[in-house]
Amino acid sequence: MNQYILEMRDITKEFSGVKALDNVNLKVKRGEIHALVGENGAGKSTLMNILSGVYPYGTYTGDIVYDQEIARFANIRDSEHRGIVIIHQELALVPQLSIGENMFLGNEQKSAGGVAGVIDWDVTHTRAMELLNTVGLEESSLTLIRDISVGKQQLVEIAKALSKNVRLLILDEPTAALNDEDSNRLLGLLKRFREDGVTSILISHKLSEVEQVADKITVIRDGSTIETLDKGSGDISEQRIIKSMVGREITDRFPKRESNVGEVVFEIKNWSAFHPLYDRKVVDDVNLNVRRGEVVGISGLMGAGRSELAMSVFGRLYGRGITGEVYVNGENVKLSSVPAAIAKKIAYVTEDRKTSGLILTNPIRVNTTLADLDRVSSRGVIDADVERSLAEEYSDRLGVKRASNEQNVENLSGGNQQKVLLSKWMFTEPDILILDEPTRGIDVGAKYEIYLFINELVSLGKSVLMISSEMPELLGMCDRIYVMNEGKIVAELAQAEASQERIMTSIISSKSDEKAMAGKAATGGQLQ
Repeated sequence: MNQYILEMRDITKEFSGVKALDNVNLKVKRGEIHALVGENGAGKSTLMNILSGVYPYGTYTGDIVYDQEIARFANIRDSEHRGIVIIHQELALVPQLSIGENMFLGNEQKSAGGVAGVIDWDVTHTRAMELLNTVGLEESSLTLIRDISVGKQQLVEIAKALSKNVRLLILDEPTAALNDEDSNRLLGLLKRFREDGVTSILISHKLSEVEQVADKITVIRDGSTIETLDKGSGDISEQRIIKSMVGREITDRFPKRESNVGEVVFEIKNWSAFHPLYDRKVVDDVNLNVRRGEVVGISGLMGAGRSELAMSVFGRLYGRGITGEVYVNGENVKLSSVPAAIAKKIAYVTEDRKTSGLILTNPIRVNTTLADLDRVSSRGVIDADVERSLAEEYSDRLGVKRASNEQNVENLSGGNQQKVLLSKWMFTEPDILILDEPTRGIDVGAKYEIYLFINELVSLGKSVLMISSEMPELLGMCDRIYVMNEGKIVAELAQAEASQERIMTSIISSKSDEKAMAGKAATGGQLQ
């Protein structure tokens, strides 16, 4: 038997005359974890969309050889029929349906000899529970998708892939939205699949994870194959991968900046908020402040309440029963709506650019000016020339790579979409910028450009509150770091004393303290 399950030979793909892929070659051995890395826009997802039939045969040139046969997939069902399953970065799950319903959506189960067109729910949920057990999920298959975490939803997607008798599993940024614990669980699952003979192709910008699990790493740059690195021979360190990805060495992942911190300009006092649907406090008596020219980080595990805090403060976007005070430049302000927050020179860059941040089917021009239409309007009518000029200015400032500002945002790479999102909020000319996972799902080169932009902002006297799940990012960029756990601030660390160990110790200690308090309450005040 041929050792390679997949060969993609001289794959070329064009969009409107622009080459997205130029004679790309990829060879994947059976039963290996093969990573595909490159900067945003390099062509990684396009290549995998060709392999999975999203872009059908005839829309590209070159050959796909799968199991020693030329494959000409007309659609995604063709590739799935051969055991190739792709899990996209944006999860394809229906929140209002149960886990079991989602797992067999489009692949509905009927009992042997059952009536055609009638779903056998006993078979569905029995099979679903077997697959959930395989991926290590304890939830019932009757649980609604909306009621489980993003990390668990990612495992549901993998269980769904297993239901299709997967032989080649493609994962596009599977850990982008996960915390370290959930990421490690997922990567452990890939290793287990490898032992069972399942081949995986992993697209990821988290190079530490790639280095940890990949047997081979193929680097794509500007739509062309650069090289394939083998874990069994040679250097596959992060620095080596980065050099191949960007064509140069990046010696300092976090740019240096002169600290010029001034007075407190933004302060939150005794802030609390409840979940919008359930009687559960998600933000619990939070106090924090940000000074002029300062980058302040918020660290914490998924579910700690970081985004809920940011959204509840920014015009009460999230939550109910909100109490507490916000001060801007010493003034107690009422941020009762998003326009009220914008009027006080506050901006919030959401963690979910594709759902909450941008209108993907609209041009860059429209998205850039969306948060402050008054600046481009006269008597309630948008002046297209003014809008075009200002959008061009902000796109140039952020370095958005585009054909023109008339290009729809959905056709940009993730890194450039993120830059458009930043442009949208910089257009409001904020003094206080809340960044929620500002570099999620983008490559090291684009991250560095955003870090430079953050440094530029604070050098101009702006203030930044940055939420991030990547501890090295917080440690490399922030003057101070607040640590959150279960809705509370459990530590405040200056840059000099902050470390990954200190952050995790603060979280673990707070959990232990809460258990001790709960135990004390249960025993009438006497600790046992």
